[in-house]
Amino acid sequence: MLRFFKKPVIRGGVHAEERKVLTSKKAIAHDLPLPKKLYIPLQQHMGKPAEPLIQVGEKVLKGQLLAHSQGLISAPVHAPSSGEIIDINDYPAPHPSALPIRMIVLETDGKDQWIEAQEVADPFLLAPEDISSRVGAAGIVGLGGATFPTAVKLNMGRENRIDTLIINGAECEPYLSCDDRLMQEQADAIIDGVRIMLHGMETHKAVIAIEDNKPEAFAAMTDAADAFSEIKVIQIPTRYPMGWDRQLIRYVTGREVPVGSRSSEIGVTIHNIGTAFATHKAIRHGQPLVNRVVTVSGGALANPLNIEVPIGTLISEVFEFCGVDYNQVARIIMGGPMMGDALPHSDLPTVKATSGLLALTQSELKSTEEQPCIRCASCVSVCPAGLRPLDMANNIRVNQLDSAVDIGLKDCISCGCCSYICPSNIPLVQYFKYATGELAARQQAQQKSEQTKKLMEARNARLERIAEQQRREEEEEARLAADQEKLKQQQAELEQEATA
Repeated sequence: MLRFFKKPVIRGGVHAEERKVLTSKKAIAHDLPLPKKLYIPLQQHMGKPAEPLIQVGEKVLKGQLLAHSQGLISAPVHAPSSGEIIDINDYPAPHPSALPIRMIVLETDGKDQWIEAQEVADPFLLAPEDISSRVGAAGIVGLGGATFPTAVKLNMGRENRIDTLIINGAECEPYLSCDDRLMQEQADAIIDGVRIMLHGMETHKAVIAIEDNKPEAFAAMTDAADAFSEIKVIQIPTRYPMGWDRQLIRYVTGREVPVGSRSSEIGVTIHNIGTAFATHKAIRHGQPLVNRVVTVSGGALANPLNIEVPIGTLISEVFEFCGVDYNQVARIIMGGPMMGDALPHSDLPTVKATSGLLALTQSELKSTEEQPCIRCASCVSVCPAGLRPLDMANNIRVNQLDSAVDIGLKDCISCGCCSYICPSNIPLVQYFKYATGELAARQQAQQKSEQTKKLMEARNARLERIAEQQRREEEEEARLAADQEKLKQQQAELEQEATA
C-alpha cells in the first residue's frame, strides 16, 4: 500500500483556456494516407545526432534501422514505412528558424511492410539491463517533449536506486489531448509499459498522475492498474504547468529537486504516458518508435483529430487530411500554444517530439500590442519557478545577460505563464528564449575560441618540437662533418709521416 502525505500548495501557474474538447471526445484516427515521401531527421533527440547506416538507393522495411546512435546520449532512427532511400541531405528543420539539418528521405512503396519483429512473451524474465538495451535499440525517447533517451533514464534508475517512478499524465497544455485519448484507448498497454519500466529500473513503486479534467482517462487507467499493487493512479489539480517535472515531483512526493540537480538524485524519475506505451510496443512486439499519436487542432481545421502519424510525415499532409483552410491560418505551432514552437510554414516534417500540430486563426491568438508595464506583479505570482520575470526582462533589454542569469534566468522553463497573464502584453517569455539562445551562442563561441586556442597551442608546440628536432639533426650533422674532417686531417698527417 502506497502512502501519501498532505499535498503541498501548488506554486504559480495559470488556468489557461483548455480548448481540448475539439479533439478529446474523438477516438484516435489510424487512417492517415501513407505519405509518398518521409523526411526523417537524424537529430530527433537530446545529444548527438544519429549516424546513417544505409545508402541512397537501398530498399528498407518498416522498423529497419536507418541510423545508429552516437555515444551515450543519443538515439537510433528507424524506417517509419517500407520503401527506398532516395536522399540523405540537408532539409529545413521543424524549428522556428527552419534552418537545414541532415535528414534521410524515404520514398514509400505503399506496402508498409514490417521487418521481422523479435517479440517477447514474458519481458519479466529478461534481465533489467536487457530491458534498457532493447528500449535504447528501439529509439525510444521522452515523448512529452524533452526527447531525452529513455534507456539512459532506465539505467540511471538502477544506478541511483530510484524508489518512485512517476508517469506524467497531466497533459496540461491547451488543445493537446493525445495522451488523454491514449490513456482511454490503450490503458492496459500503458500499464504493461509502466511495469516493464519498473522492471528495467529495478524499482517497485509507480505513480501515474492525471489531471482531474480527464475523468475518463483516470477511470480507464485505474481499472487497468487495479491488479498491480505497485502502481497507483492519482488525480492532480488542473493547472498549467502541472506537467513540469519539478512541480509534479513536489506535488506527488513532497520532495524538492535542488537547483542544478537531477530528479534521480532524490530518488525519483519521470516518464511520459506515450513513452510507457512505446516501451510496451518495443518490448512486447519488437516495434521501434516509428510513429506516434499527435493532436491536430485549431480553428483553421475543419476536422481536428488525434491521429497516429508516421514520423517524417510533412505537417502539410497532416493538415490537409484534417481539412485545413490556409486562408484562416494565422500561426502554425508544433506542440502546445504555451511552450510549442511557431513554425514559418507547414512543409516541415513531424518528429518524435511532435505532440501537437496547431493551425490557429487570428481570433485564437492573444493581442500582441505591447503596453507599458503597470507593475502589477502578476508575472511574479504565476511563475512556477519563483522567479522575477520583469526584472529579468529589464536586464535582457539592456543586454545585461549576466545580471539576468544572477537572478534566475537559467531556472526559467519558458512555460509562458508570465506572458499569458501579463495585462500589458509584454512578451516576457520571448525575452527569456532570446537570452537563453544568446547565452548558448556565446558559450559555443567561447568553446570554439578555447578549442582554437588549444589547437594553436598544440600547433605551436608541434612546430617547436619539429624545430628542436631539426636543430638537433643539424648539430648532429655538423658534429659528424667535424669528425670526418678531423679524421681526414689525421689520415693526411699519417700519410705525411709515412712518406717522410
